[in-house]
Amino acid sequence: MTENNSSASSPESLDSLSYEEAREQLMGVVSRLEAGGASLEESLALWERGEALAKRCEDWLEGARKRLATARDASNDTGTAPQ
Repeated sequence: MTENNSSASSPESLDSLSYEEAREQLMGVVSRLEAGGASLEESLALWERGEALAKRCEDWLEGARKRLATARDASNDTGTAPQ
């Protein structure tokens, strides 16, 4: 495994990533996989990292959806638009 994958794959580091950071890292993983040339072990590590990063992005997006729904519900209850 490369240093980039082994140290960056801990759950704590994923939890601290912003959506943009996770998305950028995911794009890097995809690029490396598409380029080929990696060993089977490295490819598997990249794939696992990509899956974890994709989940992190999805978690961020789901949180944003919930916040928007809450804001919409609050504005409907008060009759005002969210600010």
